[in-house]
Amino acid sequence: REPVLARVLGRDLACLICAGRTFWNREIKMNTTGMELFDLGWANQSSLGLVCATCGYVHEFLGDSIELFETP
Repeated sequence: REPVLARVLGRDLACLICAGRTFWNREIKMNTTGMELFDLGWANQSSLGLVCATCGYVHEFLGDSIELFETP
């Protein structure tokens, strides 16, 4: 799987640490103690994690304000 480019609210995303422009994307579960206590962790909300392909810093987003694009 190749890294992707991302745009947030119409602006190209650059890593906050190294200014890298390519990211691997993955789902991140936002587990809460109460839900885990009752074995309901699967029902917790998810966010989109974008891992910088250069330095590994993880950027995390909720909602649908982000667009992903294949690298040229």
